[in-house]
Amino acid sequence: MRRLLAVVVWMCLGGVAAAQPVEPGAVVAPTAEALLDQMDKNLTFEARRARMVMTVEGRRTRTYEMISHGRGEEDSAMEYVAPARDKGTRMLKLGNELWLYLPGADRVQKISGHMLREGMMGSDVSYEDLMAARELRKRYAAKVLGEGTHDNRPCWTLELKAKDPAVTYPRRVSCIDKETFVPLKQDLYALSGMLLKTWTMSDVKTFADGRRFPTRMSVRDHVKQGSVTRVEFKELEFGIDSPQEVFSLRWLERR
Repeated sequence: MRRLLAVVVWMCLGGVAAAQPVEPGAVVAPTAEALLDQMDKNLTFEARRARMVMTVEGRRTRTYEMISHGRGEEDSAMEYVAPARDKGTRMLKLGNELWLYLPGADRVQKISGHMLREGMMGSDVSYEDLMAARELRKRYAAKVLGEGTHDNRPCWTLELKAKDPAVTYPRRVSCIDKETFVPLKQDLYALSGMLLKTWTMSDVKTFADGRRFPTRMSVRDHVKQGSVTRVEFKELEFGIDSPQEVFSLRWLERR
């Protein structure tokens, strides 16, 4: 009886953390799975059309304007409309294969394998980065590390580890905005633990289908160093189907 009484007293004094009541008004962290679901709901899509400007800041600043079409997780098409020297350059990604059409050479070049991870037009953004919209929950296991802030925005800090170590970024540490569930900052790591890239996202807007999507992004490649790439969406529509012709090899060489 005395032993039972002692246990009860120990629990009442805080011996079991789980027995402590939650403070009124305290914010309970969502599960990692719930955060991934919200992020995927915001960032993935069945159909998307966009006009974007990509600025590469390094030894010299280069600016490109592109029109892009997205279909599901893997299929996308992109056409450069400026500057004049790159106008008419087109890219088509179907699954894990990508084709590049260069109007100056008037030929189609196939890009595959590790080349998908190379910087697009010498930028810090790879073909894979900008031309895929894969669901994170399918590819990563995650856990909530705690709380933090980015640009004075309160965030959940989330660690993601790839289920398949062959993916481009086997580990991610993200700052997920508590209100919008958009990853405002992401540190992307190699399997070795090396920090490869840092993505930041801002100017989050709400669209007709209820999603929150960032309209400005910044990417810094820590391996290459010496440059930063900024992407701004000038026009952005979701749920708008592009002509089927766009997702065909014939579209690449269209005059």
